[in-house]
Amino acid sequence: MLNPAMPSPAGPSGRDARWVGLVELADLDPAASTLDLAAADGYWLARLLIRDAGVVRGYVTLPIAHGRVDLADLRTRAALLPVPDAAPDPDTLPAMSVVVCTRERPAMLREALGSLVALDYPDFEVIVVDNAPLTTRTAEVAAAFGVRYVVAPVAGLSRARNTGLAAARNGIVAFTDDDVVVDHQWLRGLARGFARGADIACVSGLVPSGELRNAVQAYFDARVSWSKVLTPRQFRLSAPPSDLPMFPFCVGEYGTGANFAVRADTVRALGGFDEALGVGTRTKGGEDLDIFTRVLFAGHGLAIEPAALVWHRHRDDLDALRAQAIGYGRGLGAWLTKVATRPRPLGMALARAPQAVQRLVHKPMTTVEDPDLADAVPLPDDDALAAEIGRIGRLELLQVLVGPGCYLAEQAKRITSKRAAVPA
Repeated sequence: MLNPAMPSPAGPSGRDARWVGLVELADLDPAASTLDLAAADGYWLARLLIRDAGVVRGYVTLPIAHGRVDLADLRTRAALLPVPDAAPDPDTLPAMSVVVCTRERPAMLREALGSLVALDYPDFEVIVVDNAPLTTRTAEVAAAFGVRYVVAPVAGLSRARNTGLAAARNGIVAFTDDDVVVDHQWLRGLARGFARGADIACVSGLVPSGELRNAVQAYFDARVSWSKVLTPRQFRLSAPPSDLPMFPFCVGEYGTGANFAVRADTVRALGGFDEALGVGTRTKGGEDLDIFTRVLFAGHGLAIEPAALVWHRHRDDLDALRAQAIGYGRGLGAWLTKVATRPRPLGMALARAPQAVQRLVHKPMTTVEDPDLADAVPLPDDDALAAEIGRIGRLELLQVLVGPGCYLAEQAKRITSKRAAVPA
């Protein structure tokens, strides 16, 4: 019996729904002809992420019949997947600190912490950062799991990340969110990324969709690239990749804030996370893009390691999707404004501006579904829903134009606060 990647609060709705799970090839029963899927009622397709000896191979999508998938079909499709370069576990696994920033979402946090305390790793700590708490619920959840608890009293994700960074006792700090379930080998995957080069200061992992119950989640899944980067990569400013003409300004290519780790000393030396960016501020985002590019501009390497796996729960209704689109668009505009205020990044950005504008306006919709699957279309078949999702996409684009003013307002606010704190 295979369990889903994440438990779902409700059943599937519409043709876009997919049962989602992880298959370890080595664990399949060679004598069995089918694989039972837990909680598969109402699903007719399964999206399965295939892993072989610790290496993420890719996805297969199979029909579900009576709560089962055909193992012969699964093995045939899995055999066609590429075999990416696998980095072995380093001889010595470095101690890590895991930081989870959260605010008044105890149920989600409980699910995330349940996966974090079950990690297969010899030396790690978990730190819950409660950002501008209104109640004691987050503290109670952290206490129930026996993890460290600290408070970042002023709202802002970057402030919370800096609080976690300051509290971390270990040299590598991994960041994740409260709306995830981490794979039990997550930290081992991050350690592999750091072992790929002595100059690697940041490692990002794979963030597949952990739940696909309806068209809204399917749309979001098609819009982001987190779940589609299945090949290990390394990025350095000294060696621009030929396939990324906008490098180093590559939105989505470096991963996302739900799954990355940094060398603590490196990020502290860079001044930490920019507190004018991120959820909880006017900018509503952009802090992960900022730290990734600052690491590169400082001369360090950044590695993508798909073996570091974190499942993400996407927003499942239009209001939540709209709010997220506002945050992504505004955060991008804010980050671009910061880039424009620094001479070296600005010069590189101007050279890449035409490609950037074209990609922004024509943001690609992609899927990890098998190409021969007729229903692998990431758009809802409900005309009214499709129209509303289209409006949300345009709203995200418009919010990019709002981002600059928000970033400048946050910067002005910080300057005023610093002046007020200086004794007369």
